[in-house]
Amino acid sequence: MHLYLIRHPRPDVPPGVCYGVTDLALLDDPELRAERIRIYLPAGTRVATSPLQRARLLAEALDASPIVDARLAELDFGDWEMCPISQLPPGAFETWRRDLLEFSAPNGESMLALAERVWQAYQALSADQPESLAIVAHGGPLRVIAGRLLGMPSTHWLGLDFACGRSARLDIEGPHVRLAWFNR
Repeated sequence: MHLYLIRHPRPDVPPGVCYGVTDLALLDDPELRAERIRIYLPAGTRVATSPLQRARLLAEALDASPIVDARLAELDFGDWEMCPISQLPPGAFETWRRDLLEFSAPNGESMLALAERVWQAYQALSADQPESLAIVAHGGPLRVIAGRLLGMPSTHWLGLDFACGRSARLDIEGPHVRLAWFNR
């Protein structure tokens, strides 16, 4: 299977703001980004997406009827959602950075909780071994999928820096996974 992991175009959000499940508009035209990505996708590629418009609009530009799966949404920052990092309680951001996997903002979710739901979505989408699958989502979910498939320890997943509007391809054959390209 060829697995295409595609991050949404740039969202309309100021720098330094915690955003995850907020349904943000886009700064970049998803149609233009789709034109650049489409050349890499074989005909008949199954396309799945997060329901958030920053991913969904790109997925719809790639496929008129993508599979929408809420489990592919970004991390829920809870009470920190849309809050500038500079306005978080003293020491809160540093506490989160020290324990990125297990810490969750008040009323939010941890990276481990995100990883569980995202992995369930990936397993469901790939269960019948499609020849080609494209997942249009967010940095967090894409890091989880790529990191797990590549056998990376969870503490290294965040090092996979998916650029907005870019794609990666993993080639999967049985238990063997090869990273064909990243941020193309």
